[in-house]
Amino acid sequence: METQKEELKPSNPLDGGVLDPQPLEPLQEAHKKGAFSSIVARTVTGVVFVAVIVLCLMNPIAFVVLFGSLTGLMVWEFCSLVNSQLHLQVNTLITTMMSVYFFFAVFDCQTNVTGLGLGTFFPVLISNMYLLISELYLGGFRKIENWAFAFMAFLYIAVPMSMLNVMAFIGVEGGLAYVVILNLSVFVFIWCSDTGAYLIGSKFGKRRLFPSISPNKSWEGTIGGGLVAILASQVFATFSMDLNSGSELMNRLLWAGLAAVVVVFGTWGDLVESRLKRKLGVKDSGNILPGHGGWLDRFDSALMAIPAAAIYLYFI
Repeated sequence: METQKEELKPSNPLDGGVLDPQPLEPLQEAHKKGAFSSIVARTVTGVVFVAVIVLCLMNPIAFVVLFGSLTGLMVWEFCSLVNSQLHLQVNTLITTMMSVYFFFAVFDCQTNVTGLGLGTFFPVLISNMYLLISELYLGGFRKIENWAFAFMAFLYIAVPMSMLNVMAFIGVEGGLAYVVILNLSVFVFIWCSDTGAYLIGSKFGKRRLFPSISPNKSWEGTIGGGLVAILASQVFATFSMDLNSGSELMNRLLWAGLAAVVVVFGTWGDLVESRLKRKLGVKDSGNILPGHGGWLDRFDSALMAIPAAAIYLYFI
């Protein structure tokens, strides 16, 4: 009698003969769709962000309103973040109001709209005194930390953002001029540097720039991004205002120097915010901008690059 042999099928090492591997395909497809949606959201947000910045820079009123508002949004985000992550009681409202007012006070000091001169800054001093004195009457045992982070928000965000006014409103013979190109160049250099660093770093990056803080940044990407920004500076040197009208070569060198300053200090600004987020235990400063995180995530480089650029332009 002939016996029938049962055909044995090899077990699948993925499921051990228990789980069907087929459901992995829909999961992979869902992951791909999610990644694609994230890229689309990031791209759309980035395009809209750049368009709003550029358009508002073209008009002095829009410029003041936009960057004054952004100052407040960043300070509010910063204070809310440290309060939630470090369980502090930083006075978010007063710190934000003081910071926004300081931005407009620097604008007034540059343009002399009110004619108050240095008196414009008295409310800032009053707000500082209030923050110090009010802590004496509040409960809790972390008053020093509350003071420290309130003043850090002011120095880290409000002061650098206010320097945009210094580069935008410049005294000229016979009056005051609103200059678009200097602030625009700072943001263009930052965007060129970030884009170049990402593309070049992704392809050639091997040596970590600061692995303990930002392991994805490389020397190759940073240098490549800097070169892209310097190339962009030569476009400004060709088609925009002269930083030195006496020599074409000197003008181009000064524009290249501005780009280099923006790249170096912008990189430090990025690293400073990365160190802050690591300390607070968060990936992003917020989630208001799809694919980009929070307001601080978008302006981290600018918070160092703006004052550095202002100082550089002052001395040349």
